Amino acid sequence: MLGEYRIEGHRASEIAASVERGVATGGLEPGQLLPPMRELATRLEVNPNTVAAAYRVLRERGIIETAGRRGSRVRARPVSTSRGAIRVEAPPGVRDVGGGEPDPALLPLLDDALLAAARHNREAPDYGLYGGPTVDPELARLARAALDADGVPAGPIAVTSGSLDAVERILAAHLRPGDAVAVEDPGWGSLLDLIPALGLTPVPLPVDDDGPLPPAVERALTAGARAVVVTDRAQNPTGAAVGAERAEALRAVLRRFPQTLLIEDDHGHGIVDVPLHPLAGTTDAWALVRSVAKAYGPDLRVAVVTGDAVTVDRVTGRQFVGPGWVSRLLQRTVVELWRTGAVDPRAVARAYGRRRDALVAALAERGVPAFGRTGMNVWVPVADETGAVARLLQAGWAVAPGARFRVAAPAGVRLTVSGLSGLGPGGEVGGDIARLADAVAAAVGPPRARSYG
Repeated sequence: MLGEYRIEGHRASEIAASVERGVATGGLEPGQLLPPMRELATRLEVNPNTVAAAYRVLRERGIIETAGRRGSRVRARPVSTSRGAIRVEAPPGVRDVGGGEPDPALLPLLDDALLAAARHNREAPDYGLYGGPTVDPELARLARAALDADGVPAGPIAVTSGSLDAVERILAAHLRPGDAVAVEDPGWGSLLDLIPALGLTPVPLPVDDDGPLPPAVERALTAGARAVVVTDRAQNPTGAAVGAERAEALRAVLRRFPQTLLIEDDHGHGIVDVPLHPLAGTTDAWALVRSVAKAYGPDLRVAVVTGDAVTVDRVTGRQFVGPGWVSRLLQRTVVELWRTGAVDPRAVARAYGRRRDALVAALAERGVPAFGRTGMNVWVPVADETGAVARLLQAGWAVAPGARFRVAAPAGVRLTVSGLSGLGPGGEVGGDIARLADAVAAAVGPPRARSYG
């Protein structure tokens, strides 16, 4: 309660730090209303402008939000503290199907690739020093060839430490605090945390199995959103994938707003069996990001970025005065994995697809609508999210609460199929999948309408 936590300080930085401390420790709860600026200024015996400056800093850090006369309150997902994470930990004896992790059995062994990369670095002395190339030339060549095959427009190549690092750098290269960014809803939880952490405002875009709805994108851009982020395939958490017809409709909208920054996330590359229908090149500023995390291993921390020359130059320029480059040893490891065909995308897509489709079908047989067109996740709309999560935990299953992935979308839970077993040789369902479907059906209550947007 606010009455139990006293905001302190005489400078704007001290007041902001006090509020941030309260959020981090739980003294100030998500959604809690803060004192009006003049009231807090009187209590602290400071100028109201000092409190206004403190609140502005807190807004830019993504800790509080202000709604005009309704005042300022702690964000429902404060992002610069550990309080921003929404996750159900699986206690002993409980199966975790909420983590969003790839199946370790489908990831390649890295031993040979790491050894080959180390040998390459030893034979190319500049690779182990400060003066080497920031992007491995062979990585750039292979990445560009794959992008060309998928119809992605020509553009320079950069390398970042994963998809989120790329998206953050791209947004920072073009936008300023206060700008609005159109994002999928439900959508990637880490992105929904990142947007306010950069001082930006998320504008939710409803999605269906084919991705963002074009009328919603048009409304967001008409209202002033300066950027839009689209997941091309294996959308997290719904599994949506942008098909040819939807892509053309989205391109038609984007052509009317050429100044929009377009960011495409193709993290599903290597684990999906549907073609890419890129939107890239429709606007003046654009970028497409491909991470190797899902197909080759999250710990490689390598993502390839292409885009228009200005965007990629800004990203690499800012990177140069920060970390400088992504480890060339890791880049070369990815090269070796690509060169040797360490992952068979069709086989991986089939493995995830069989489990995902079986779970969706098993839920449907039990009267529970669920969604999962591509990727490794299944989204289940629920009437009572908190109750469903709690009941599933009691039944021995830890799932991801939908609040982690939502702005304005209806409630739901996310299930990750990576670790599930129970498919017979003919595709018959049993084992984990049947037990999880039974537990979900018992936990979610009456069936909801077949929609998640």
